[in-house]
This record gives sequence, structure tokens and C-alpha cells, in this order.
Amino acid sequence: MIETSLRFIRVCVPLALLVSLQPGASHAGSCPEDCSDPPPPPVNIYSQTTASHLSPATTGALPRVYVPNRSSNSVSVIDTVALKEVGRFPVGSKPQHVVPSWDLKTLWVANNGTGRNGSLTPIDPMTAKPGQQIAVDDPYNLYFMPDGSAAIVVDEAMKRLDFRDPHTMALKSSLPTPTCPGINHADFAVDGSYAIFTCEYGDGGLAKIDLKNQKVLGHLDLSKMGMPQDIRLSPDGKVFYVADMMNDGVFLVDGDSFKEIGFIPTGIGTHGFVVSRDGKRLYVSNRGSHKMEQGKAKGPGGVTVIDFATRAVVAQWPIPGGGSPDMGNISADGRQLWLSGRFDSDVYMIDTTSGAVTKIRVGVEPHGLTVWPQPGRYSQGHTGNMR
Repeated sequence: MIETSLRFIRVCVPLALLVSLQPGASHAGSCPEDCSDPPPPPVNIYSQTTASHLSPATTGALPRVYVPNRSSNSVSVIDTVALKEVGRFPVGSKPQHVVPSWDLKTLWVANNGTGRNGSLTPIDPMTAKPGQQIAVDDPYNLYFMPDGSAAIVVDEAMKRLDFRDPHTMALKSSLPTPTCPGINHADFAVDGSYAIFTCEYGDGGLAKIDLKNQKVLGHLDLSKMGMPQDIRLSPDGKVFYVADMMNDGVFLVDGDSFKEIGFIPTGIGTHGFVVSRDGKRLYVSNRGSHKMEQGKAKGPGGVTVIDFATRAVVAQWPIPGGGSPDMGNISADGRQLWLSGRFDSDVYMIDTTSGAVTKIRVGVEPHGLTVWPQPGRYSQGHTGNMR
């Protein structure tokens, strides 16, 4: 009777099930329903920039905020614990941004100058002291190739990108960008194959750059003519957020197809972006003015908080008494959002839990400040676009 039953099983039961009935049988390689590969884990480009990911390269760096004072030709140094300016030193003409190097060992001050008299000033983050300036044409902004192979100096006035040695800043090659007047800020695709730069002047818009072959892939005119400023990629690597100072909000652009897909109103003079330390929210600085220079102090500036997952505005933080928040970054623990007050000679430290604001006096026309140290494996440039 038992033997008959076993013969029946061998005939009528699928082989995989019969094997599973044997003592000690392995289930490796079996597929209950679907034998296709499991889906890849979700992408989060900011996974290495959380508070627990400080690089060994930043060990010993002083906890400071470095503020380029554009019209004072100086950099203010703020102690992030004492919340006061503890130093100030002269740099080149019209400093615009303080930029962490790809290897996190140097902070570069981009002194825009007036064309040919630009320069880069290195700062040692271990001492908060400047080094010898390097002459560089028109460095409005500074980025780094995703693999660290080159620095990318953004020659705004000359409509050009200069690819330079990331340490010596010796020129390697140049890429003209004639369709992008006022080439300005940038962010990079997940795979590092291309970057999208904002075009501040003319009719505005965006330029897409093939990084490997160093060529312009195309130009995108946005649906409303404006003045694009900062740009930042969403955590899933699919959508570029573009601040537009004239349209008072944020355009959404699909990077791969290079098409506009949405718009989020934020506030007057939408200007800069900072990603929260947990990578879930985008802090948007609204400068409170449409003027590039000599804007009114104590204007209606503030910060808009956008949730990446829903693309919804979840908070609005006005600057008490008025202000002009511009560019900045966030503390390593994510509790302090630091922004320059462009037309107020102030820096704002904003509590990211409550939105409460502390004002610190600095030089004239502070611009692209950076906070140091910051978590991350490497810097892609600007005021600390970390990955």
C-alpha cells in the first residue's frame, strides 16, 4: 500500500515538489511563482550624506561657516557653536562661493573678479586659514567631475566651462556654451554621464552637458521665461529641481528626457537649495527680491520647505523683521540651516525643527557660504553638493 502511494506521487506530483518532500532537500533555486530577478533597491543619492557618514578626510576640521562677502572682498569665519564671527580675511575680487574640493581636503573661494582678474583662494579647513591665490579666469562657481578627475570652473561672463586639474587648477580643456548666457549652477546625473547647468541671462533655460565627451547635448527653454538659479537632483535621481528667481518658484525637469514636467510656487525671488540631512526635504531660499544686485534690505525673504516624496510645500519660514536668504548649506547633524542674507549683511542660522532664526552680522553682500565639515564621500562642488 505504501509502495503504491509512492509510485502515485512519482507520477503525478511535479518534480520540484517531490524533491521538497525528501528529508534535507534544498530549496535553493526554486521559484514559487516568478523566477525573474528581484527588483533593484530604490535609489537614494543622498544615502551617504546623513549625519553618520562623516569622511575620515574631515577629521580634525574646525566646525565653521565660511561666508564670502562679495562687496567686501573678504571671507567671514563663523564658529557654529558660539554662533558668532571669529575671523575675517581678505581674498580676491568679488568672492561668490566657498566650495569644498572633491577630496574634502580644501575649501576653495571662487573670486569672480571682472573677467580676467579672477582667482581661487584655498582654505585649510583644519586651521580656517587661507593659502596662496591661484589666478583663474572668471570663476563664478566651481564644480568637480563625479570621479574627481577634474575641477569645472564656471566662467559665467565668458559662456564657458573650464576643465582644470582638481589640485593645481591648471587648465586642461575648455567647453564653449554659447547658447547658455550666464551659465551658473549645476547638478549631475546619478551615473555621472551628464550635468545640467542653469542659464541665468537671456531667455533663461538649461544646458545639458555630456561630461565624458565634453560637449553640449542641448538647450531647454522653460515654459515661462525667467532667471534660473540653483539646481538640485531628487533623491531617486529622476527629477531636477530648478529655482527660478523671476517666476518665484521651482521648475521640475526630467533629466534623461530633458523635458519640463512641473512647477511648484514657493516665494519671491526663489534662489537657492539645500537638501535636509536625512535626504527627505528640500530647503528653498526665497531672496525676497527680483534684483540681482542692490536689492532692498529687510525684504519679504524666507525659506520654503518641500517634501521630496510628495513634491508638496510643507512649511514656510519667514525671516523675522525681513531678510534676503541666498545660498548656504546645513550642519553635519542637520539641525542648523545656514544661509547668507545677500542684501542685509547678515547670515541666518535657522533651526530646522522650529524655523527659528538667529542673525549674525558679516561683511557686505554675503553670498555662497558653506558649512564645514559635512558628511559625504566626496563633493561635487558649489557650497557642498555632497554624494
